[in-house]
This record gives sequence, structure tokens and C-alpha cells, in this order.
Amino acid sequence: MPFAPDRPSRRTAKTRAFGAVLTAIFALGFAPALRAEVPFAQMVVDANTGRVLHAANPDGQAHPASLAKIMTLYLVFEAMDKGQLSPYERIRVSKTAAAQSPSKLNVAAGNAVLVRDAVLAVVAKSANDMAVALAERVAGSEADFARAMTDKAHALGMARTVFRNASGLPHPAQVTTARDMMALARALIRDFPHHYTVFATPEFAHAGVTYRNHNQLLGDYAGADGIKTGYIRASGYNLVASAVRDKRRVIGVVMGDRSPATRNARMAELLDRGFETLAGVRVAAFPAAPERIRTSVAQAAPDSAKTIVRTKPAAVAVRQTPRSAPARARSRPPTETAQASGGQWLIQVGAFHRYALAEQAAQNAAKLAPGTLVNGEIKIVPTSPKKGKPIYRARIAGLSKTEAAKACAALQAKNIACIRAPDGDSPQFASAS
Repeated sequence: MPFAPDRPSRRTAKTRAFGAVLTAIFALGFAPALRAEVPFAQMVVDANTGRVLHAANPDGQAHPASLAKIMTLYLVFEAMDKGQLSPYERIRVSKTAAAQSPSKLNVAAGNAVLVRDAVLAVVAKSANDMAVALAERVAGSEADFARAMTDKAHALGMARTVFRNASGLPHPAQVTTARDMMALARALIRDFPHHYTVFATPEFAHAGVTYRNHNQLLGDYAGADGIKTGYIRASGYNLVASAVRDKRRVIGVVMGDRSPATRNARMAELLDRGFETLAGVRVAAFPAAPERIRTSVAQAAPDSAKTIVRTKPAAVAVRQTPRSAPARARSRPPTETAQASGGQWLIQVGAFHRYALAEQAAQNAAKLAPGTLVNGEIKIVPTSPKKGKPIYRARIAGLSKTEAAKACAALQAKNIACIRAPDGDSPQFASAS
């Protein structure tokens, strides 16, 4: 039975963000450790032929982080197609699954969840508890499932990949490469095209809370239709992304980038160069590797949830610009505007498919950081992809550089996504994820 998610719910509610942060801190610990360099790799291929259009360090081993969930879902889809698992079966959440570090759906041990909801939570929220619950249902235990993951990886030609868990949470022996992740993405799209569409889900609702898909290229990049982000401190920011234009599919892999914004902008550049190469257009230089990133493996942290939080409009003195029509489409989100001296600054707290959600997110941000945003002006900046729904960026402008920095710090402390930049004529920077 093909996996067919319902339309996302419009209802949202405040999440237990602070508790989730504390859980991550105490679960993972911050013990001193030797510092190690995070390896960087990038690659882009013609998905139909496997032709490598560009590669940098494609065979260097690194931690997959939540990219491991691509293999978890590959095996889940395989079980579905064999009749061993139904999207509408309810699976019990074990104590082991419930005890996973965030990001998670926070289903209590002993409760049950639909397989389809567990899959959606893995795709959109990168829920570690649901990845383990699915693994235990398919293989009996997460350890047995991880062995099956590695066996399947080797069968698919992923010779330098070893999986140790279903979630991608830190494990020193869990490694992969950009080339292997590329092979996995191509295999999943080829073998399960009827299930692959779940990766294009923009948001997922469960128990009154709506979670946005961590993959910010969906809607922001013309033709993007999946597939998965990943982050732990030991890996840096990872992303496997796929896009289709003029019946041509290009897949990109970025591993070990410095931030969500640079990762997303780099991926957009890789995909653009890939499409240009296939079209026979003279290609500009592919993006260069970033400076080396240093991290402590012992301080690794899982994917952080970026949940839309809707509350009643705040009674704060923030001006609001009138609603306007979507702007002309851009092929990709450029990088953040370079730091300017003496200019006005703004913050962005999300990018949404609905104007009302963007407006509410900006109002909620103003409520949560009133001391620094009291003189700000809410700006809902619309853009429109060539295909699909408009994207509305929730911004508060008219800030000093210091106010923007303090506002983002205050919002991020409450687990609200926030990025800042100088306010130019049209600073189309990407939303953090």
C-alpha cells in the first residue's frame, strides 16, 4: 500500500521546548573530550544515469547523523511492500524508544502510534523515538535492525557505511560517506517511488502540535521534493536533497557544513550547477569547501526541533506592514547578506506556506522578546516558487545590530528559530533549520 499522508492540520500548540533541551543536555552530557575536525564533503549527480557532476571528498568517512533515517525508512518501506507492515497498524512505543534523546515526538512508553504517523514524524520532525519504534517493530530490536541496515547498505554498494542505530544519534562506529548517501538516496527513489513522496511533506501534526519539515529547500527551491537533513555536533550540518526540473532529477549531498543557512545555500548552488551542467550551460565554479570545523564528539547533540508555535496575538508595540502579493520567484535562496556597517537590521523567525502562520510567528516572536523588539516592524515578505505555493517569510525589521543579536539570542533560548541580517532592499536569506 503506497504511503499517502493526509493534509497537514492547521492546529498548532506550544511545545515543551525547554524540557526537550534539558533532556538532551542530561542525556548526552558535556564531559571533556579530545577535539576532532569535522570532515566536509559535497556531491551532485544526475539521478537517472548516476553521472557524477561534481564531487569533493566523496569517499571520506563521517557521521551520518539523521541521514541514517533514510535507511531506516528504506527498510520500513520494504516491509510495507512485502505486506509485513501496514501504514495503519498501531505500534507500541517501548521504554527504549521513549527514552531516546530529542528530537522526538514524546509519546509515552506503552502508548501506541500509527505507523504512518511514525513515518511522518521521522521525515518531518526527525523524531528519534519514532525511528526506534519502527525499527523494533520491523526487526524485533534496534540492534538487529541496525545490523539489517548495514547489510542492506552493503547490498546497495555502500561499502564504507556502518550503521549502529536507527536514529543517527551519536555512535563512534556509525559512519558513512557522501558517495554512499548518494547511492542510498538514488536507491530509495528508484525502489519506492510510491513512498518517496512522503519526503515532500511540508509539515506534520500530532497531538495538537504542528512540526515543520526540517528540509527548508522544500518550497524555497524550485523543483525540490525531498529528502533529509541531519545534524549532530560530531557531523556538522548534513543534507541530502533532490529536485526535478524539465523531467531531469538531480540529487545533492552536503556533509559537515557550518550552519543550516550555509548548508542550504550550498545545496541550492550545487543543484543549480548540476542542472546547468545537464542543460549544457557553461557552469560557474562549484561552491568551495568551508573552513574546517572543530567539534567535540562527546558534546554531540541531535537534530534540534524547529516547531511552529502559535499563540494569541501579543499586545506589543510592533508595527506591521500591509499584506502584499507574492514576489517574483527566485531559483534558489541565496546566502545571508554580508554584515553591513551602520545599517538597519532585521530578524527572521520562519518561512511558511500560509500568510497567517508567518504573521502569527512574527507576533509570537515579538511577545517572547518584547524588550528588544518593541520598536521593530513586522514584515511578511512573500516570494513565490515557479511551481507550488507561495512562501511567506516572517521578519521583524527596523532593529539595530545589537537589538537583532539580543532578540535572536532570547528567541533561540526558547527554542524558536531565528536568524539576523542587515535589512537591504530584498534580503532573501534562508530560514534556519
